[in-house]
Amino acid sequence: MINFLQTTGDLANTMGFICFSAVVAFAWAPFLTAALYKYHVAKAPKQELAAIEGRQNRKQVPEMGGLLVILTVAVLTYIFDWSRSYTWVPIGVMLLSAFLGGIDDVMNIYGHERRSRKINQAMTLMRVHKEIRMRIWYAVTLPWTCFKRLSAWLGSRPGKGVLVHEKLILQFIAGAAAAWWIYAKLGPAWDYFYIPFGPAIYLGWFIVPVVIFIVMFTANAVNIADGMDGLAGGMLIITFSALTLLSWTNGFGQIAIVNAITVGALVAYTYFNIKPARFMMGDVGSLGLGALLAVNTLAIGEIGALFFLGFMFYIEAITVIIQVFSRAILHRRVFKMAPIHHHFELIGWSEEKTIMRFWIVHFIFVVFGVWLALH
Repeated sequence: MINFLQTTGDLANTMGFICFSAVVAFAWAPFLTAALYKYHVAKAPKQELAAIEGRQNRKQVPEMGGLLVILTVAVLTYIFDWSRSYTWVPIGVMLLSAFLGGIDDVMNIYGHERRSRKINQAMTLMRVHKEIRMRIWYAVTLPWTCFKRLSAWLGSRPGKGVLVHEKLILQFIAGAAAAWWIYAKLGPAWDYFYIPFGPAIYLGWFIVPVVIFIVMFTANAVNIADGMDGLAGGMLIITFSALTLLSWTNGFGQIAIVNAITVGALVAYTYFNIKPARFMMGDVGSLGLGALLAVNTLAIGEIGALFFLGFMFYIEAITVIIQVFSRAILHRRVFKMAPIHHHFELIGWSEEKTIMRFWIVHFIFVVFGVWLALH
């Protein structure tokens, strides 16, 4: 543990970074907005959302507004809070995940339709291709083809952006960087899974795949929840505010400042993202902030409270998983549409009502998660 008072000042100093970050983000938000509109950084609306009342004639809103948060957090942390011990890996993982999301956003907007070869096509080519070397190639790469098709089945329908298997590989690299840092650099205390009101479970090296999975799943969970004006931004403000408090109480002052900077930048982003949104977060923001959420929670030793700190994000992701397997196995839908915020729209809730109720439910579980973490 580091001595918070000796390294970063008092809680007031940490809270000051919220205000400072918000001012900086508000200051350059108009320049980002102008650039996004100038270059028409907007995706065509999803066809399935046309079934939701009020979305049929909705104007295209620029993507990649999450850059407001990502760049503000990265630059301010580098200038005021850089530490090879505590902040360079979280920021590095955030930037790597954001870079992946940015590529996906750009390809979805400016790219062409991309599809991967089906398994039966690969097996047919193994038998009928006129060149022996190509038959061998298709046979050797068949496991890779199977992996790509399984990934595509678990994900959404093919589009212009980064394919699912490509995302998984890059997210695995980001998760592996976080796992290496936590396992090899933070000390043996992070080899344990601390259960609130229960014993500590020793994980040892098994913490590595656990961390990789958590980082990947959390990044995608935040990405899935980014589907309504203000929804993800508001919930992320709640979560990172709680993480700021927990980081401070646990003695991780530098991580507390990273979280505080993130809260301030998110306040500015959400101001412009509330309906009618000036811009959307995009994958560049949701994947980057989801990864940062996971890494910072793990870094302060609060893996046991993580589910509650990211409650509605995980619920959104779980509903998508349930829907995918239900349609594949039972050939029916459990929800009218997944993720679940669209289900509530289809049963008659307005977008504003859905968002506000999700914020409230998320706040309740985050408070419960903080209570657990403090015991």
